[in-house]
Amino acid sequence: MKLGLIITHTDAETVFNALRLALYSLEQGDEVRIFLSGKGVDIDKIDDAKFDVKRQASQVLEAGGQFLACGACLKLRQSEGSEICPLSTLKDQYEIVRDSDKVVTF
Repeated sequence: MKLGLIITHTDAETVFNALRLALYSLEQGDEVRIFLSGKGVDIDKIDDAKFDVKRQASQVLEAGGQFLACGACLKLRQSEGSEICPLSTLKDQYEIVRDSDKVVTF
């Protein structure tokens, strides 16, 4: 299955659970692409002792998941992106929605 996740929040528990789903899906042999939009582009700034989003995101990357981040949203925040938030475009988001078997938003 091709799973597309769209994350638009920075609530630590919500993002952590989205990444748990991503990691589980990758472990099942699925392809996972994650698009970060709006506040979601700040995912690499989430610092929560109970919900280790940074570690979970690293595990998703190591397992073969792909992150893409809204370029306009990054620019609004005067950010050039990062490994977890690579600068992407609306076209990338469109392709995730178009090509995925399932799309889940958080």
